[in-house]
Amino acid sequence: MTENGKHMSCQEFQKQLPDLIGSGMNISGHPHMQECELCRALVAELETIAEAARQLFPIEVEPPDDLWEQIETAIRKEDKAEPAARKEDQTVEIGKKTRS
Repeated sequence: MTENGKHMSCQEFQKQLPDLIGSGMNISGHPHMQECELCRALVAELETIAEAARQLFPIEVEPPDDLWEQIETAIRKEDKAEPAARKEDQTVEIGKKTRS
């Protein structure tokens, strides 16, 4: 294998492929891709699979800036409602005990 990728075997190129894809490099400009139909077809198939995966699992939208504030507000509302609910539960339990 030469440094610039010319005369690289398919096996050598495919071994480097994950790193090349991860680097964001334009793989179509790689010397091996320009001379190897098999690897061009492989990369095209991988790109098709990657696009299908992106459509199945879209990137989540950033949460709204006030999300934590909304969560805190909901928790406070629950905390205020809980003592009343506990009191009702105790009343029912006490009522059951006195009937026994």
